[in-house]
Amino acid sequence: MTPAYRLARSLVLLAAVAGCTALPTVREADFDRPLFELAGRVAVQYGAEGASARLTWRHGAASDDLLISSPLGQGIARLTRRGGEVQLVTSDATTHRAADAESLTEQVLGWRLPLAGLPDWVQGRPDPARPAELARDASGRATELRQDRWRIEYQEYEGERPSRLRLTRDDLEIRLVVDQWMVTP
Repeated sequence: MTPAYRLARSLVLLAAVAGCTALPTVREADFDRPLFELAGRVAVQYGAEGASARLTWRHGAASDDLLISSPLGQGIARLTRRGGEVQLVTSDATTHRAADAESLTEQVLGWRLPLAGLPDWVQGRPDPARPAELARDASGRATELRQDRWRIEYQEYEGERPSRLRLTRDDLEIRLVVDQWMVTP
């Protein structure tokens, strides 16, 4: 089964059952203090296949909660990270687990979500723990970042925060539009 076929099949199946079962909610006690929260839209293009969705993401130092919804707001999947475990629950209540989001999303969705670097990248900076190349504009804002074989283009800003990003790696493209930022001081 080709990765493009898996992407298309998984997104069609997820969308088809989106209204059938409510995704589990995350208990506040299971989540550490969020460093940021964002809401936006995401479009994924993998080879010849593509899909789009809404995204809400709460990121903390030891946890993440990403809710992927249809454009009409129906839950498609919820990805959570707690310490060393990542879990993906689909709208048909199937739970998948792995040690990292990259291998889990590749296994279930057919493409890799770069959750390890994404918290820094969406804020316009490289993950400080790994080598990176960063280009900035005259005002000091990131315009392009290359890290972990990913290329991140910062296409628009809302104030000091990136609001439109394009992430590419091999034949995978992820476009993220951030509609709302909430940053914890």
